[in-house]
Amino acid sequence: MFRVAFLTLAYLCITCGATPVKECPNKPAPLSVDIQDCPEPPCVVYKGQFAIMDVQFLGDKNNIASITAKVQARAFGMNLPYDLPEEISNVCINLLYGAMCPIYKDEDVTYRFNFYVEPFFPEITADVTVTLNDADDNPISCFMVSCKLRKGPSSRLELEAIDGDTLIE
Repeated sequence: MFRVAFLTLAYLCITCGATPVKECPNKPAPLSVDIQDCPEPPCVVYKGQFAIMDVQFLGDKNNIASITAKVQARAFGMNLPYDLPEEISNVCINLLYGAMCPIYKDEDVTYRFNFYVEPFFPEITADVTVTLNDADDNPISCFMVSCKLRKGPSSRLELEAIDGDTLIE
C-alpha cells in the first residue's frame, strides 16, 4: 500500500509542472512538456520574445548521436514548416541536467526548446507540432500544442501588467 502511494506521489510531482499537449498520431509522445507561463493551452506567446519549452523524452534506441527538432504550424487550413536555426534545432546541444549525446534506449532526457517569436509573425492562433528526429529522420518524440501569437509588450508598463509586479521608479 505504501509503495503504491509513494509511486503515485512521485508521478504527480514529475507531471505537476507539465503543460497538457496532444500526441502526434503514430509517433512516440514525450514524457512531459513544460511550456513556460502556460499551464493550459492555448499558450499565449508574444512576438519579439522567447517561447521556452522543456521537452522530456526517452531515447528509443541505443547510441543516438544526433537529434534534430522540427517545427510545423497549422493555420488557415495549411501546414507551414518553419526552419529553425541550428542553435535551436540541434537537440544535443540543448539538453538539460548534464545530459549529452549519444543517448541510449530508455534514457530519460530533457530538451530546452528556446524559440524566438519573430516580430513579423502574424497575430494568429496556430496548432504547432514539434518533432524530435534522429539522424535517419525517424521520430523519437512528437507533440502538438495550440499557440496564440500576440503582439509583445512595447513599454515597461505593458511588461508590468503581464508580469504583475509594481514598477517603482
